[in-house]
Amino acid sequence: MLDRMFGRERGQGLVEYALIIALVAVVVIGTLILLGPQIKSIFQNITNNL
Repeated sequence: MLDRMFGRERGQGLVEYALIIALVAVVVIGTLILLGPQIKSIFQNITNNL
């Protein structure tokens, strides 16, 4: 019975970590979408100056 309880807690912890990672990924993708054109412009300026 204890093995089942600890297994569930471990599984719940993994699900929580997966949700956190998914949230971080969504935030990073959103940031890249919003700042993408500005970042592209910066790199384009660097490339042109080289």
